[in-house]
Amino acid sequence: MENMQYAEELVREFLVFRGFTNTLQAYEAELSTEIGRNFEVDKILDLVFSVYIPKYQLDRLLSIFSFLKQCFTSPADTVLYTALLKLEQSVLRYYVVNALKSGRQEKVVEFFSASGNYLMQNREDWLAWFAIPYIKNPSLDPQFRMYFSKEWSDTLVLSFRNFLSGIFNGTRIPALMKISTEKNMIKCLKSDIKQLNNKLSELQALLEVKEVELSLLRRNDITINSGHKNLLKITTAGSSVGGQAFSGVYEESSTSSTTVQGVYSQTLSSAKSRDEKLCDSSRMSNAENEQILVTEEDFPEVKVDFQETFLGHSSSISSCRFSASGSNIASSSTDGTVRIWTYDSSTPSSKNATIYCGAEVSALSWECRSDRLLLIGTANGGIKAWNADAKRVVCDLSTSKDFPSVLDLKCSPVDPVFVSAAASRRHGSTIFDRTGFASLTVWHMKTWKPLTVLPLGEDPPAITSLCFNHNGKILAASATDGMIHMFDMSAGLQITGWPAHDSPVSSVLFGPAETSIFSLGSDGKIFEWSLHNQGQIIWSRDCSRFCNPESFNKCMHEVALDSNGKRLLATSGLVRAPIYQVQGHETGLRTLPHTASITSVDWHPTRPIYVTGSEDHSVRVTSIL
Repeated sequence: MENMQYAEELVREFLVFRGFTNTLQAYEAELSTEIGRNFEVDKILDLVFSVYIPKYQLDRLLSIFSFLKQCFTSPADTVLYTALLKLEQSVLRYYVVNALKSGRQEKVVEFFSASGNYLMQNREDWLAWFAIPYIKNPSLDPQFRMYFSKEWSDTLVLSFRNFLSGIFNGTRIPALMKISTEKNMIKCLKSDIKQLNNKLSELQALLEVKEVELSLLRRNDITINSGHKNLLKITTAGSSVGGQAFSGVYEESSTSSTTVQGVYSQTLSSAKSRDEKLCDSSRMSNAENEQILVTEEDFPEVKVDFQETFLGHSSSISSCRFSASGSNIASSSTDGTVRIWTYDSSTPSSKNATIYCGAEVSALSWECRSDRLLLIGTANGGIKAWNADAKRVVCDLSTSKDFPSVLDLKCSPVDPVFVSAAASRRHGSTIFDRTGFASLTVWHMKTWKPLTVLPLGEDPPAITSLCFNHNGKILAASATDGMIHMFDMSAGLQITGWPAHDSPVSSVLFGPAETSIFSLGSDGKIFEWSLHNQGQIIWSRDCSRFCNPESFNKCMHEVALDSNGKRLLATSGLVRAPIYQVQGHETGLRTLPHTASITSVDWHPTRPIYVTGSEDHSVRVTSIL
């Protein structure tokens, strides 16, 4: 209620500032009634069916649905979001039918002219409707007769009422009631500071306990040696601690490793400052503390259902991506060649093609709603849009001369836009050293023109990886300074960010429920960050054996998450790649070997199938059991 009152004050202040005195009087009158305190379903229905549709106010009709879509921002709302899209489709058809009943064919033509691009996103549902203004008696046509009946319109109004009642009287609260204000931000910051102080006190107490343990161990002449990575060798001179003798070799476990590992880390890091110890302890407390008995070297090999190898490239693979349906794969190589192909003999090969780009291909991104468009980014600042149906380049763009290297491209899953991450160039020994300042540009996929440049501040480090959430409202971006940035796409502003790694971040992606985000640093660390408690690590792995700093001289490593959100596949400087188990009790798996390092990975959008591209020029599709 406090947020609502604050929002009301903002509206009142705006009306006074603009001099809208008549509107202010009406606003004050509405607020004095009970109707002004809730979302009134019948009034919204009356606005839609008695004002917007009869008066042909199409923009305002669409704005109502745009507002309702803002109520659903979580993957858990997918069913409701889909239902809303179907309601929107029916209401728009009612708009067309009402215009035809009133003899206003010109309004129908105007409707399709204004909304044609949006409607063609669901072309199968709307294709036949584009002819309705030119049908003599559409109410008698078998295809449209139902939409002219009173039963259909009454059912539509009832369905709309039930839907609105469900979301407004349930838990789906519109964005206005969730508004983030400066007052709330200050309150949250104070709460965070208080929690941080409590955490520091706990860590201080933990360090004191560890110091006592270390003192006891030293008193009893216990020495700790590092042996095999899977084992801790503890040797004693026949003495005991706490009445129990230590001898032999002990495996690490979730119960014993906490004490021993803590003492071991203190022995080796006595030169560390107090602040560094607190940072390490905080990271350990946030991460999953359960120790893994098996390292990546001992991961079992995947059990393969089938595997297909594509040998159409003549140089190292730079990227490979499944299409939206998973039926086709686009793969690129450092010689500037992109190939579109299918691994399934039952899938038509009509989209198969070879595209010559004239420069090293650095990024690939399929359109999220179909297999029709493929975006290709090159190291010389070029962005090509390939129409897989027409088998031709439909647009050839270029970034500005100041940012000639395209590092990543991502299409919005909902809107006809994509974002390009480009960077300036400089001299250096690694990929990250060779990238300079960053530029993030939002492009429209109908006009093929830039819409906006997302703000990154003055002289920002290069953006290496991009990822949209499920409804395209939030964009995550990782940078070479170790930061993760989050952008609100509707406002075109950065909403938050935090330091994720002490080294450049090469890959970022949302978790399965979008309550977390994964990041891979050039130090070989993988972190899963909580989005509810920003800065908290809820899962982590060290894959530096596969993604070691030296391997970043050749390629920028990346991670991919399967459709269930249970397995995380990473690229590798070795011939095998690790598949980490994010959820469940399994440790992980290893892919079957290529003959050179693995430079790109991706998962099928719905099935347990992954694709790996290698420096040995091959691309492999593997289905696992």
